[in-house]
Amino acid sequence: MIRHTSPRRPRAARTRLLIVAGATAAAGLLMSACVDEQPVQRASDDVTALSSGVLTPGVTEQLQAALDATVAEYDVPGAVARVRLPGGEWTSAVGVADRESDAPMTDDLVWPIRSITKSFTVTVLLQLVDDGEISLDDTLDEWVPEMTNSDEITLGQLADMTSGVPEYTNEAFIEAFIEDQDAAFSTEDLIGFALTEDPSSEPGEAHLYINTSTVLLGEVIKQVTGQDFDEVVAERVLEPLGLDDTVYVTEPHGWTGPHATGYQPDEDGELGAQDANFTVFGTAGAMSSTLDDLTAWGPVLATGELLEDDTHAARLVGSPLDEGPEYDSYAYGIGEIAGWWGHTGEGFGVTALVMHDVAADATVAIFMNLSNVGDHPPTKLFREFARILAS
Repeated sequence: MIRHTSPRRPRAARTRLLIVAGATAAAGLLMSACVDEQPVQRASDDVTALSSGVLTPGVTEQLQAALDATVAEYDVPGAVARVRLPGGEWTSAVGVADRESDAPMTDDLVWPIRSITKSFTVTVLLQLVDDGEISLDDTLDEWVPEMTNSDEITLGQLADMTSGVPEYTNEAFIEAFIEDQDAAFSTEDLIGFALTEDPSSEPGEAHLYINTSTVLLGEVIKQVTGQDFDEVVAERVLEPLGLDDTVYVTEPHGWTGPHATGYQPDEDGELGAQDANFTVFGTAGAMSSTLDDLTAWGPVLATGELLEDDTHAARLVGSPLDEGPEYDSYAYGIGEIAGWWGHTGEGFGVTALVMHDVAADATVAIFMNLSNVGDHPPTKLFREFARILAS
């Protein structure tokens, strides 16, 4: 695995622990955990992991217990989680990457990041705003005039999910996908499915999380730059940050390295393996990454490292979603949970999350090879992580 070369805080030497969780609620799961060596400390009542920047053994035990409990509650085949603080890092991989081969989960796999892709797409959009190429007040009719209400829908409304555009994942899309699950869907194809539907609301009227919004932004970015999105995001984001293991996937099964098998329940509740077709997500969800790269992306996203200060400040002005993922508030391609900022993703057997606490310089990244179980397990786990780190 190639690790990124962007500047990072020095790490202490790691100790790897191999544990058979036969006596836990996640009985039978094989867990590999790595924790930076830290001096044992006794925290006073007013010292937390977030305030001290240190992960004590007691804290890492609680983090592991929370991970095990979530995996057991949702019957997750496998998961990997990381918590990074200024003074230490904890990583744990539990369960299996593939149920048929019983291959253990590891922390160096490539994962689809699903809707976390939206955070990259909107970052590129905001960079174009900083460059003076576009304005968030520009209306969609300049680029996609055939969309209903395109003369009223602004780029800002597409970015913060208040545009009211229809969802492209309709019956026609589902039928086309079922007919050929290996087909390559273009951005134009995805937008075409949305064009057959009525608006979900009037522009600015409701806060509805709709994938079409970010697909449309991808089309805007392509027309403004004259480049395909994979080239734009590589030049503007991935290469400057050294995220060498993160890519925008342009082929249906364009994996770049070893990966876990994703699972989701069928109508009878039985878990079935999912074979991802990245192109059905477009610029709303077609990127892949690794735990290392996702952990590095979290602080950049939350602090606005790639944006002008005023642009980033405006980016963080959000509100609760009327419909959508389990954020406390959602803004311009970024969500807030328990005071942390980042993004989540889900689909085709994978759930993912990356969140960052700016004040504490703390990052959490989570992948699970399970989706479509009602809740978003990484979000539930993250809320518990946030509580542990703040208590």
